[in-house]
Amino acid sequence: MGDRRSNMEQAIALLKTIGRVLKVSSIYETTPVAMAPGAGNFYNLVLSLGCNLSPHKLLKAAKEIEKKMGRDVTTPAASHNKPRTMDIDIILAEDQVINTDDLTIPHKDMHRRDFVLVPLNEIAPAVIHPVLKQKISEIFAHSHH
Repeated sequence: MGDRRSNMEQAIALLKTIGRVLKVSSIYETTPVAMAPGAGNFYNLVLSLGCNLSPHKLLKAAKEIEKKMGRDVTTPAASHNKPRTMDIDIILAEDQVINTDDLTIPHKDMHRRDFVLVPLNEIAPAVIHPVLKQKISEIFAHSHH
């Protein structure tokens, strides 16, 4: 919602306060998946962040950034599948595999979502998916037959 490009720049600036932004993909405009009718298109990008936080601490920091940017975080259900100012997801954390109630890495739908795969393939085609054991470029090519 709001000035999407400016929101992206603000989120990147806030992420720079918790780590080093190593690479940023282009911005891709996509039709939202599983959203209420009338929701506008989304802007998506993928970035690589170098930081010393554990994935769980990074998740907490990402949620704080969303909150700072005006996302309703009072109840998870209140903000799921609704238009929002910012949504930050952790897609990969090096070669870690994490399955807890609040965090799943690699992101469980990443290999099925073009809005993740397209920008991820742009900046990290040689990265290996730690569960599928394939390069991002291979997963991307397979999804675009």
